[in-house]
Amino acid sequence: MSRKNIVKKKTVEPDPIYRNRLVNMLVNRILRDGKKSLAYRILYGAIKNIRRKTKKNPLSILRQAINRVTPNVTVKARRIGGSTYQIPLEIRSTQGKTLAIGWILSASKKRSGIYMAIKLSYELIDAAKDNGIAVRKKEETHKMAESNRAFAHFR
Repeated sequence: MSRKNIVKKKTVEPDPIYRNRLVNMLVNRILRDGKKSLAYRILYGAIKNIRRKTKKNPLSILRQAINRVTPNVTVKARRIGGSTYQIPLEIRSTQGKTLAIGWILSASKKRSGIYMAIKLSYELIDAAKDNGIAVRKKEETHKMAESNRAFAHFR
């Protein structure tokens, strides 16, 4: 008899203004110390800045950016016989989306500037154009998985 409980999938509620689940996922990742209103203010400021800069629908740019950054494979360190191998693993779309959101947020924090909303908007615009720090992180992960393809049988 297994002691592990079965984890129920949590459905993400849509955000109040755009009625979009992806926006709420981003807000929940921006969230620090329970200050959700500040996280909403940062994201909505970024969306407003995207609309002003690109003159396009900011939700489509957001969706496009996250699709461009979402990885298909990732590497996981596994210790076998005294040595550690990087084993490539295919990942589900939800896990890939979570990774993409984390990479976009960390890349926007590394950008120069004061306001997080502006840094996030520029990172999202760059990711939608298929360049930027987060896209580079995805390509780096794919290269690492490709170079360690020989260890795929250790799964």
